[in-house]
Amino acid sequence: KLTISSNFDSGNIEVISAENPENIQLNIRKDSNSEFLQWFYFRMQGAKDQPCNIHLLNAKDAGYPEGWDNYQARASYDREEWFQIPTKYENGVLSLDFTPEFDSVYIAYFAPFTYEQHMDLVHNAQLSPICKLESLGETTQGRSIDFLKIGDDDPKKKKLWVIARQHPGESMAEWFMLGLISRLIDEEDSVAISLLEKANFYIVPNMNIDGSILGNLRVNAKGIDLNREWAEPSIENSPEVYYVKQKMKATGMDFMLDVHGDEGLPYVFISGIEGIPSFDEKLKTLTDQFMANWKMANPDIQDVHGYPKNEPGKANLKICSKNIGEEFKCLSQTLEMPFKQNDNIPDAEYGWSTERSIKLGESLVNTLLN
Repeated sequence: KLTISSNFDSGNIEVISAENPENIQLNIRKDSNSEFLQWFYFRMQGAKDQPCNIHLLNAKDAGYPEGWDNYQARASYDREEWFQIPTKYENGVLSLDFTPEFDSVYIAYFAPFTYEQHMDLVHNAQLSPICKLESLGETTQGRSIDFLKIGDDDPKKKKLWVIARQHPGESMAEWFMLGLISRLIDEEDSVAISLLEKANFYIVPNMNIDGSILGNLRVNAKGIDLNREWAEPSIENSPEVYYVKQKMKATGMDFMLDVHGDEGLPYVFISGIEGIPSFDEKLKTLTDQFMANWKMANPDIQDVHGYPKNEPGKANLKICSKNIGEEFKCLSQTLEMPFKQNDNIPDAEYGWSTERSIKLGESLVNTLLN
């Protein structure tokens, strides 16, 4: 018998009909206390060697329906190797055509990074003598907001902040963090060692733990988009932002990167702070230098395709990178990775992948040293 379930960490699907493998009808469940929907992640059992046509009927109601154009869903038999499966979007329905080779298969919007993987990441990191794991506070559901400090307490060094996954469905952001953190604590990496002689890192690998576990695309358990909370965060609705911003004020900062994924654009790109009131020649030079360095370190990143730059003074200061850039008068950027492909360097089998996300995270080390 064919069964479909999502009752696990980060799972999201509603089953309408799964009797006929050639016409499996599903809906994506809405985010908690929100109208957003787009993230899906489910397990299908009992369909080995059967051609399956899986239809996500409410795909047209997604937060970013343009995200379905030229998109391929991901599947895995072992939850480690995630490969693309044939996917098409027609008449508001996202259809996946797939013949499983094994009795059980996982299918997702993008390769998940679960809470268990998050716990492995931060606990393995704290084993390094240069890394300290702290809890900054609790989420609305009472989970720890994990914070890593990598380096020493030398106040003369640059203070570099990297945060990720304000939008929990953008799981490639935490794969990026896995690459960055692993490289920073590698005692045999001369680039990382040289960078840490000049700088300390302050890292929040997952800003939205509750939303990640709940299988949300965009919001926390209260239905709040954390990346619109930075002007006036509250302990009641957005403690994740409130406590992280308090820590930022306590440490100070010279650089901040906020790591995301973009549903629509098939490229890796940066969204900058050109529109903040304090944007000046110094910040423009730093922005240009940062982008030039990163393009040399990793050709996955480019600056031809991306979001339109804000007009001077027109930036939305509720958004993290804009708010932080203005408050700390520092280089503050948003990184976007694709759910689809990087069309400049496509991969027919995997699309934009966990491995590419990890390698992009690793390449930030070279970028910042230079």
